[in-house]
Amino acid sequence: MAFHLNKSTEAFNEAKQYIPGGVNSPVRSFRGVGGTPPFIARAAGSRLYDIDSNQYIDYVGSWGPMILGHAHPAVVEALVQAVSNGTSYGAPTLLETTLAKLVQQAVPSMELIRMVNSGTEATMSVLRLARAYTKRSKIIKFIGCYHGHHDSLLVKAGSGAATLGVPDSPGVSAAVAGGTISVNYNDLAGLNEVFTQYGEEIAAVIIEPVAGNMGMVLPQEGYLAAVREITQRYGSLLIFDEVMTGFRVAYSGAQSVFGIKPDLTCLGKIIGGGLPVGAYGGRQDIMELISPAGPVYQAGTLSGNPLAMTAGITTLTLLSQTPGLYEKLAEKTKTLCAGIRAQGEKYGFTLQYHQLGAMFGMFFTDQPVYDYESAKQSDIGAFNTFFHEMLKQGVYMAPSQFEAGFMSAAHSEEDIAATIAASGYAFAKVAEYHKNNK
Repeated sequence: MAFHLNKSTEAFNEAKQYIPGGVNSPVRSFRGVGGTPPFIARAAGSRLYDIDSNQYIDYVGSWGPMILGHAHPAVVEALVQAVSNGTSYGAPTLLETTLAKLVQQAVPSMELIRMVNSGTEATMSVLRLARAYTKRSKIIKFIGCYHGHHDSLLVKAGSGAATLGVPDSPGVSAAVAGGTISVNYNDLAGLNEVFTQYGEEIAAVIIEPVAGNMGMVLPQEGYLAAVREITQRYGSLLIFDEVMTGFRVAYSGAQSVFGIKPDLTCLGKIIGGGLPVGAYGGRQDIMELISPAGPVYQAGTLSGNPLAMTAGITTLTLLSQTPGLYEKLAEKTKTLCAGIRAQGEKYGFTLQYHQLGAMFGMFFTDQPVYDYESAKQSDIGAFNTFFHEMLKQGVYMAPSQFEAGFMSAAHSEEDIAATIAASGYAFAKVAEYHKNNK
């Protein structure tokens, strides 16, 4: 059956009458790539199925957490049982402790852990904690790294390479944004400059150890170790935002890959098998400031709810008990990237490919990508053409040049071969785009 989005178009138009922009999260609108987003009816394994009866090999994976694939039978079975026992209690359960133990065993730097409901909630809460612990007010973030939509981090850089932030969205006050300093990712000189000027005021540095929200950008050799050293020298806390990388690039996260021990870590939906959940944790002396153990207030009715805890326990248990799972994921991802690269070269494209474990990204540029500015040099029009041609052939990739891709255990060799073949056709269309837009 020919690819079409007739029902999805109708559904999108109706949704826009009731939901701002027709979606409940902006990137779903396809605003960056144009066109109509397919409305998904169901998912299983490596596949998405939309309401127009199209099916897609999925490399978004709900933005990372579906590392076992969609609707994994063991996770579904556990959730069915959990639902029959009730969906939310607002009271303690054994499940919360069980999942916290699993997380702590995997990520030893998280000596104490607080469950929340999203990555945004985790990063928001951890910054309040960092300010309380250090009795300092300023935070450093990196341009192009996204840590959720709360006011403290929804800022952009000012006029210099390393300046006090200015609001990046209406509704964010200048006073709040002014407490956040933005520095270029992988720019150690810029970071040192900021610490030289503001070091005694800086509560924490928050960083994606592998950036996933400007496309996938890797830290340069020695960079994270240098960030760790400078925060220790000035008595500031180092926060790793591993909402994307935790249990994804390795079972113990990016901090295990790079050998860095942060003071605090944030995790996302992967620890809940894709259900709404997040967590933050770290050194015991810092975490004991959280209410009710300490004075820093943070609460949530659905935090640690039994459904998310059940899915998380099942997912992490499967991840830890499946021999060679992460090695196989990394090899499959490497094969995919190499295959797409080879197809691109057939049509004269030298693209930038980044990969770590089961996380990957590519940029339509022949120049190295190491921060947001270099990522922005990508040919967005070429990417958009590539994206839509892949979609037509049943391959669902992130609808933005500035997002990462994700491999799952459910992706087969046949899926990868089909994706590589589809990319050859898509690159041919991109070549036509270049020819017509010279």
